[in-house]
Amino acid sequence: MDTSLIENQVNKCNMANIKTTVDEWEVMDLEDNSTISVYVTHNTEMGNQSVPGLQVMTMGMTVNYEPLHVERWTYAAKKANQTEYFVADGSWTHYEDRYIKHYLVMGEKLKARVEVKVRSKDKPVVKEYELPFSQ
Repeated sequence: MDTSLIENQVNKCNMANIKTTVDEWEVMDLEDNSTISVYVTHNTEMGNQSVPGLQVMTMGMTVNYEPLHVERWTYAAKKANQTEYFVADGSWTHYEDRYIKHYLVMGEKLKARVEVKVRSKDKPVVKEYELPFSQ
């Protein structure tokens, strides 16, 4: 009996997702002294295929940049002839002068982009992060 398949499955079960902080930042709104916090982590296992990816957390919302999501978003952006995909589900855009927007940016290297706008700042704070995989 070939036990290599069983051993391989056991080894996969013993692996744990390792989260590593990539970035943490805040944008303070002087209008009401509120703060919007952004946490970006690298995960060693994400999605159904348990592959590396990025996770962006803001205001209790999480956007997972893992290969299956990114593949769908890339297809939608190409179909619409766009170079970036607005991730509406994970964004908070109830106001024009205060928002959190998440994007997938296409290019030679895929990137996650986060834009945070508060009322007391004229322009949004924008940061981009390279994804740990390519399409």
